[in-house]
Amino acid sequence: MPEEKVMIFDTTLRDGEQSAGIGLTTPEKLEISRQLDRLGVDIIEAGFAASSPGDFEAVQNIAHEVRRPIIASLARCVLPDVDAAWNAIKDAERPRIHVFISSSDVQIMHQLRSDPESVLSAAVASVERAKEYCDDVEFSPMDATRTDIEYLYGMLEAVINAGATTVNIADTVGYTIPAEFYNRIQLIKENVPNIDKAVLSVHCHNDLGMSVANSLAAVTAGARQVEGCINGLGERAGNAALEEIIMAIETRPDLFNVGTNIDTRQIYRTSRLVSDITGFPVQPNKAVVGANAFRHASGIHQDGVLKERNTFEIMDPRSVGWPSNELVLGKLSGRAGLRSRLEELGYSLDQDELNETFEAFKDLADKKREVSDADLVALMSVRRRRVDVPAVYKLEHVQVSCGSHEIPTATVRIIGPDGNATTDAATGTGPVDAVYKAINRIIDVPNTLTEFRVNAVTEGIDALGDVTIRVEADENAYLGRGSDTDIIVASAKAYMNALNRLVAAGNGHAGTDDPSP
Repeated sequence: MPEEKVMIFDTTLRDGEQSAGIGLTTPEKLEISRQLDRLGVDIIEAGFAASSPGDFEAVQNIAHEVRRPIIASLARCVLPDVDAAWNAIKDAERPRIHVFISSSDVQIMHQLRSDPESVLSAAVASVERAKEYCDDVEFSPMDATRTDIEYLYGMLEAVINAGATTVNIADTVGYTIPAEFYNRIQLIKENVPNIDKAVLSVHCHNDLGMSVANSLAAVTAGARQVEGCINGLGERAGNAALEEIIMAIETRPDLFNVGTNIDTRQIYRTSRLVSDITGFPVQPNKAVVGANAFRHASGIHQDGVLKERNTFEIMDPRSVGWPSNELVLGKLSGRAGLRSRLEELGYSLDQDELNETFEAFKDLADKKREVSDADLVALMSVRRRRVDVPAVYKLEHVQVSCGSHEIPTATVRIIGPDGNATTDAATGTGPVDAVYKAINRIIDVPNTLTEFRVNAVTEGIDALGDVTIRVEADENAYLGRGSDTDIIVASAKAYMNALNRLVAAGNGHAGTDDPSP
């Protein structure tokens, strides 16, 4: 492994959360940050502390609990933002303040309605303020790839003199292409006289589908920090997908001649956790973590892989933590076998947690002949939802009658917060509609269903069905997930999950409209 390292800066909890439709709670952010720690990322951008009280709380909690990685908070080049960032991360073992401001003419003129001299002064003042709080300060010129190159040189030199220890070249609108970005990084190294006093970082967006390629071009040019999100989440078309960048570096050390501090075996689990919590599915043909990433349909490819894996696979699926099905559990499996398999998949349970999970496993094993690794991952996802979302209302029973010449009718029984059970029935345009209307008759919480999606967790007629829904209330969106071998039951569980989130959250997640790198 090459001795020189590329620092991996994860902004899933900040830029990733800015994906339209995502709103993470503090417990969800904490769970993702713990997994990012296990993955081995060097820096976690925990949020934008000044944007809302909820974001401040999340950043503060992560800074207090997650100790190994650097914990960063984003801040505009506005002094109160810098102060808020510090107050949120000051308990971190390794705190970083990350300040940013627009640097391109189009954004300075039309967004900031300012001038280049004032922007430069604000950048320097904010870096100096951040430096008063902590040694580790990152500066990002937003829209750097459309910024006048001479102005960019001067801005970078000034903020490094003011104390910036990392300067991040942000392709904020996904405008550049690899050869052009490589040249820009080279020019910065050659024309900013004090660039050797700071780590050179890049942050690429995917509007033209080149964020990963641009990031890797920058690494080749000498960048030693790369920013991105798990599964490529982020504003608009998203950020560079960290799992792709990491595995490109790991797979081609001959080309990049650098390494990372990442435990690649945690990649799949991290991707799955982020997808599960955000409700954003991973497309099947997604590199590294997609369902088809290591599947071979062509007979020629299958023949080659059977003879020698590397004929058509440049990565070992086990190297990124892809679950195998070498050990298949069934209804005769015991607690020891379940614990062993869950530990191999990265889950550590105490005895009470194991007992609870074992009961759910036995229920599933009674419905399925074989329980695969994918089923176990789904089972643990169900457990996480149950722990994270207070079950104010509990679904005890659901029954549906429907057919080609029948009116779909559903009966549900729900246990309320007072412990009493209520049963009601409704008809609908289909079985799921009937179930949801019956639930609404008992739980009178106004909302609008905006998304309904069904996925099979595994293959086969007995596959677990995973249902994802979103409901909106008071201009806030609430995610619901449910899994079961019965799609109607899974749909009911997902709706109850969303309603419990809505009830527990009150006004829900407060976000920000402020632009950022």
